[in-house]
Amino acid sequence: MNRDFIGALLQLNAEKGVPQEVLIQTLEQAIESAYRRNAEAAENVVVKVDPESGQISVYREYEVVATPEEVEDPELRMTVAEAQKIDASTGVGAKVRVPENVTQAQLGRIAAQTAGQVYRQRLREAERDVVFSQYASREGEIMTGVVHRTTDSAVILDMGKGVEAVLAVGEQLPQEHYRIGQHLKVYVLEVRRTTRGPVLVVSRTHRGFLRRLMEMEIPEIYNGTVVIRGIAREAGSRSKVAVESRQAGVDAKGAAVGQRGARIQAIVAELNGEKVDVVLWHEDAGQFVAEALSPAEVLNVRIDEEHKIANVVVPERQLSLAIGKEGQNARLAAKLTGWRIDIRSDAGVAAAGSGPADHRTAAAEASVDAQATT
Repeated sequence: MNRDFIGALLQLNAEKGVPQEVLIQTLEQAIESAYRRNAEAAENVVVKVDPESGQISVYREYEVVATPEEVEDPELRMTVAEAQKIDASTGVGAKVRVPENVTQAQLGRIAAQTAGQVYRQRLREAERDVVFSQYASREGEIMTGVVHRTTDSAVILDMGKGVEAVLAVGEQLPQEHYRIGQHLKVYVLEVRRTTRGPVLVVSRTHRGFLRRLMEMEIPEIYNGTVVIRGIAREAGSRSKVAVESRQAGVDAKGAAVGQRGARIQAIVAELNGEKVDVVLWHEDAGQFVAEALSPAEVLNVRIDEEHKIANVVVPERQLSLAIGKEGQNARLAAKLTGWRIDIRSDAGVAAAGSGPADHRTAAAEASVDAQATT
């Protein structure tokens, strides 16, 4: 094994993204394994490769003990007195290496005969580790893949470098259809290590997908001028996003929606028509609840801190809008704010106080915790 061979390996692995130290360590382990098998060497054999010269060195590594009585196996241990003849600074408990009497020609034959297979196997493992670390850092981000195949339970995406992503049925947007070769944005939920390499678990329904899309599409959110304070989402149908400006003079809602709604419409298009309501976040709970119920007009909000209920009054003509189809508007507002929302019409309040026909409630959302909106 010479410098040219080492150089060729280094170049090959540079192309694959495997660090030099990983390459050399893999090569040493491969030759070590082959040497033991061919020379019937002890388990304490250590192989070192000089990446500059290509020189292979074989050592036997001994544990240093204090007295001859502790040398239970002379193949594995030696006394400190013996060890200090090799290295005067060696102490008890240290490891000392003694060169094996083997020629470079012998090592070359051993390496050529059997190290190649072990090396290739370990190199593949090292490559998988490198690729895994690259993709593991992408959890919580959006990536683009190409639809490779579809099954009854999932869509399989090609993410590049031989890595696949699994978009399960439950993570797909309703009414969305996928075709082979289609480029698709997905949110990385998890990166799993498998024997075939990393596999990504991805989603298009997660709140994080909408959050990252807004960061990508809206510069003020990306740079932190406008922050997202909460997201409530019923994927494929409708979402509500609460935003807040961190800079005087910047309209958070206007920045998010964009001129003539251009920014938010780009996001809606990516979400296959899912409606996205952008509302202003308020520290005051009453104001926030009123804003969250938009586009409905709210006349009054009374906050019941003890029971975590927001009692809301809206114009009679706005009651259905405030509740929304199948209660969706009120339900999303409750998720977004973390408050149970009881909605009544002004006519009903004036005529009958708490008459059952005059109010509706988003009681189903009373248990929503704050984490559900992030």
